[in-house]
Amino acid sequence: MQRATNIATVSANTLECALEMSKKTWLLAIQFPDREQPSVYTIKGGDAAALLAKLIAARDRWAKVSDSPPTIVLCYEVGYDAFWLARFLIAHGIECLVIDPGSLEVKRRPRRVKTDRVDLKKLLRTLSAWRRGERHVWSVVRIPTIEEEDLRHSHRERRRLIGERTAHINRIKGLLFAQGIRVDNIKTLALEKLVTGDGHRLLPRLAAEIAREMKRLAMVQEQIDDIERERDTAPTPCKETEKKRHLLLQLKSIGPTNAAVLSREVYYRHFDNQRQIGSFLGLTPSPYDSGEEERCQGISRAGSGRVRAVMIEAAWLWVQHQSKSALTRWFIQRTAGQSKRIRKIMIVALARKLAIALWRFVELGLVPEGAILSARVTAKAR
Repeated sequence: MQRATNIATVSANTLECALEMSKKTWLLAIQFPDREQPSVYTIKGGDAAALLAKLIAARDRWAKVSDSPPTIVLCYEVGYDAFWLARFLIAHGIECLVIDPGSLEVKRRPRRVKTDRVDLKKLLRTLSAWRRGERHVWSVVRIPTIEEEDLRHSHRERRRLIGERTAHINRIKGLLFAQGIRVDNIKTLALEKLVTGDGHRLLPRLAAEIAREMKRLAMVQEQIDDIERERDTAPTPCKETEKKRHLLLQLKSIGPTNAAVLSREVYYRHFDNQRQIGSFLGLTPSPYDSGEEERCQGISRAGSGRVRAVMIEAAWLWVQHQSKSALTRWFIQRTAGQSKRIRKIMIVALARKLAIALWRFVELGLVPEGAILSARVTAKAR
């Protein structure tokens, strides 16, 4: 499993490069050791071959000066281009760092100067600081493999289609509600039998629109079914990730959707300790302690909000289906007699504890205290 590097060797024979990316153009900055200001080049957006040619030309130029080929270190902020460029550069022998944009410090002035060139030079200076050993100047994103990225498409597309399905259902109900017709089950809807609130049949244009919405709804539902089968049964070379998904399915309260999201978005990567898990999910507290003012600003909300929402949903399901577990008892003891607001706050704390417990389960095989296995696993064991 590939990990983001935590150790950089400071060497005079290194070309530090930064890339500011947009859809139309890329700005490349190369810092030569014998120059105070970096050289800046404009490249057409998406032209990886031109970028590589610039880097190779810079390496050959400096090799003539230093009598040895230099090491090239390039960084860019993760965005629309995601990770394909990093994998391309690494395959050609160039060290590439992908940076979380939210981890970069910026000036707090309300009218601070912001241009692509200013951001580019800021990125280059931060790279120099990081290579000197200042590890807190930014956060380096782990570069997933092509197979790991491919695994994520199923549950991410399903989430979008669920939203489309809800939109179609709400549209159909809204059109009928405007005619004084209230329905609960769209699947058994018979348009020819419906009567409006004032005693009329549906007019042809309205009935045709609802019929088209129902066809689109049926198509979306068919795609959801296909994606769920693909998510659960399609073969993949990521054997370790799939092993973790099957382990999560052994626990009661964790279904196929949550198991797929957690294994392929969270537990596919390496964590050194439990603090890293909470930080990755954005479930760690953010204290504010300055002078006489001391307060908690809530959780950090770092990382993916989609994955964090799934983790909180898994915590609610855990309380419902794992009533004898130590985590559920901990939650019930602290929320007994409390308001709904306190329960919502404490479920976030439980989500963090559950994320750590699941990490220990998939990595070390330690079943959470008091947790029971799902019925299908118990039946298989018998």
